[in-house]
Parts: sequence; C-alpha cells; structure tokens
Amino acid sequence: MSSPETQSGAELTAAVREKYGAAARRVLTGESVPAECCASTGCCGGAAAPSCDPISSNLYVAGETDQLPEAAVLASLGCGNPTALAELKEGEVVLDLGSGGGIDVLLSARRVGPTGKAYGLDMTDDMLALAHKNAKDAGVTNVEFLRGRIEEIPLPSASVDVIISNCVVNLSGDKQRVIEEAFRVLKPGGRFAVSDVVVQGELPPDVKQSMELWVGCVAGALSDDEFRSLLRGAGFETPTVEFTRTYDVADAKAFLVNTGVDADHIAREVAGRIGAAFVRATKPLPASAAPVTTKRSCGCSDDCCA
Repeated sequence: MSSPETQSGAELTAAVREKYGAAARRVLTGESVPAECCASTGCCGGAAAPSCDPISSNLYVAGETDQLPEAAVLASLGCGNPTALAELKEGEVVLDLGSGGGIDVLLSARRVGPTGKAYGLDMTDDMLALAHKNAKDAGVTNVEFLRGRIEEIPLPSASVDVIISNCVVNLSGDKQRVIEEAFRVLKPGGRFAVSDVVVQGELPPDVKQSMELWVGCVAGALSDDEFRSLLRGAGFETPTVEFTRTYDVADAKAFLVNTGVDADHIAREVAGRIGAAFVRATKPLPASAAPVTTKRSCGCSDDCCA
C-alpha cells in the first residue's frame, strides 16, 4: 500500500473529509465524540485526564468559550488557540483555514468587533452546516463561511488582514500551495498566525505511512525548518515557530495507539520532538510604503538637525 505522501490528493482529501464529516455529524445528532487525535476538547469535559487526547485537550482558557454554543466547543478539533495568539484588532478581516464547527471564527468575530469580519473556509459540508448553525445560535452576524479547499482559497487577492488556522495545514497534501494561497489573499502587512502540529527532525517511516495518523494530524506534520522555509519561499518575512505544547512518551502513545504502528516503540522515538506550535509570519509591505527619512537643508536627518 502506498503511503499518504505518495497517494493522490483526491484520496487524502476524501479521507480527511470523511473523518471530520463524521465528527460533525456526531455533534449534530448529539452523539459523543471519541477522544482521538484532533477530536473534541469537549469529550474530556474541559479537564485533563489520562483518557483525554493530548493534542486537542485544554486549549481555551476558562470563560473564553462560555458564550459560544456547546456544539461549537464539542466540534473543536484543533491543537492550539490561534485567536488568542494572533493579536486580532478591531476592524480587521480574519480568515480561518479549515474552520470546522466555527469555534475560532466565532471567537475571532468577537475580537474584531462589528466593524471587522471573520471568514471560515472548510471543504466538509457537514462541518459547514454545523458552523452555520453555531453562528446562528450565537447570534453572530459578522461571519461568513465559505466552501472550498485551503489550497484554492475562494477570496480575492489582498483581501484579508490575518490568516489563522488550527491544526489544519498538516492535513494538506500540498502545503506549498496552501502557503502560497495564504500569501496571495493577505493584504500587504498582513499576518499569518496559525497553530499546527510541528515536528523537530524527521518522523519514523511507520508514522509517515499511516493514513490514520495523517488524517489524525501527526503523519503530515511539517518540521519547524520546513515550515519556515515554505513561508520564506512564498515571500513571507520573519517566520517563527514557537512550540506551545510538546508531547511526552505518554502523550505520543495516546495518539499512536490503535493506528497500526508499534505505539510503544515509536512513542519513545518521537517523544519530545513533536508538539503543537504557533507559527507566525508577515507579508511585507511594498517598497514604496517603507518610511523615508527626510533630509533638511543642513544635510542631516530629522533626528540630528537642530
């Protein structure tokens, strides 16, 4: 069997759509969501426990989601809290790549206020249906959910101030295209601010060959060096990768179990080298927008002339 890295994009897309569509349907029908990689924080009741998924548990601070519909919290499938780390401002336009049930879109809409707007982009119809329901239940009007793939963002160039994403870039089979599209739709000076699973070094071949671990946010993870390189290659400035949670042996074993790999052995190999990270970069301003130091007749700059 070919690995996810060599399978067609259509196969990977179908696998991701099926897994996350099933998660949305469980929330819509009131079923519980299993504690598996990129599954709900709600399955753990918001408290740390041995059965909780180490990637997706305890991401939002107390009170942050109190005013959101329960379904939005139950369908939270991320590995970080990009809305808190992106430093969103009043009036900004935000785009969430792979917005799922809409939790980060709704939180972003609150942060940018009525003069701003939050877009959510997702390819899964069930997730979009859930997101629309959550926005209606929350009474939030400055949001819009779009159907599409993060490799082909259905928005005009230079139309967004901030791009966020929560454990989604790793799911793409064409990450270079994702980064290039993010660069395209950002305005000059716009910010790329995403949470994702990131690895230091190389993952073992057994992990990379597991489709279950790919759609579970692990096998497709970029290394920190790869992430920075892709961002620079697309034209971004000052890319940084800041680890917010590093997974130990017990954490690694929790997301490797029942995936067809030797969980005990591989957990020891990847422990301390894989975790959630916040990735930042900025789209540069055009050269003409750079500040110019004026000169006075004395021949020196404003700073030194009397």
